[in-house]
Amino acid sequence: MTAPAWELRLVEDVIGAGARLSLPDDRVHRVCYVVHGAIEAAGGELHDDQAILLSGPAQVTAAAAGATVWRYELAPEPAPLVALAAEAGITREKLRRRIVWPVADEVLIRADSVSFPPGGCAYLHTHQGPGIRCLIEGGIRIDTAGHSASFGAGTPWFESGPEPVFAQAARDRASRFIRVMVLPAALLGRSSIAYVNAEDREKPKAQVYKGYVDQVIRA
Repeated sequence: MTAPAWELRLVEDVIGAGARLSLPDDRVHRVCYVVHGAIEAAGGELHDDQAILLSGPAQVTAAAAGATVWRYELAPEPAPLVALAAEAGITREKLRRRIVWPVADEVLIRADSVSFPPGGCAYLHTHQGPGIRCLIEGGIRIDTAGHSASFGAGTPWFESGPEPVFAQAARDRASRFIRVMVLPAALLGRSSIAYVNAEDREKPKAQVYKGYVDQVIRA
C-alpha cells in the first residue's frame, strides 16, 4: 500500500482587530506563532514570541490591536489551505514542501527559535526530521546540497533533515529564526541535532534555543 503524502507549509495571517480565523477538523496540525500582537486560541491568550499547537477544529481570534501570525502546518495532501475572509485580514502562503513520510512510527512536532550572536554559526549538521524555518531578525546564509542561499527577515526555507547543513549568521547583528520540525517521538525533550564532523562535536556552540512546542501527535 502506498504511504499517504504529507506536506509542511507556512502561511502568514495578518488578522484585523477582533477578527477570527476558523480552522476546520481536517487532520492538519498547526503551530501558530505570534510575530506581533495578541490572539486568543484554545482558551488562552498568546502575545509576541509565543506559540501554540492546534490539532483539529479551532478558532484564532485577534485582540483589539490585531495580530500577525506565522502558521506552520503539517498537512495530508490534498488538504486545502485555510485563509482568512477578506474582511478579516490577509493570508499569504510563504512556503510549502512535500516531505518523506512516514518520518517514524510515532512523531512529534517541535517549535522553537534559534538565536545567533553576530557572526555565529552552526557547524555542519543534520536533524532526524524535516522542518521549515523562517528568519525573524538579522540575516543568515544556509549552505546545503552544494548550494548556498542568504535569507533576510521574513524569509522562510526548508531543510529535509538528513541533508547536512551549515549556517552562518550575519556578522554585523544578532540573528534569529523560528523553526517547526517533525521528528521521531523518541526525541521528546531531546535534541535532534547531529554534527557531521567529529572535531565540531565538542566545540563551543554559538546558537541559543528557546522552546515553544514539543508534543507527540497522531498523524
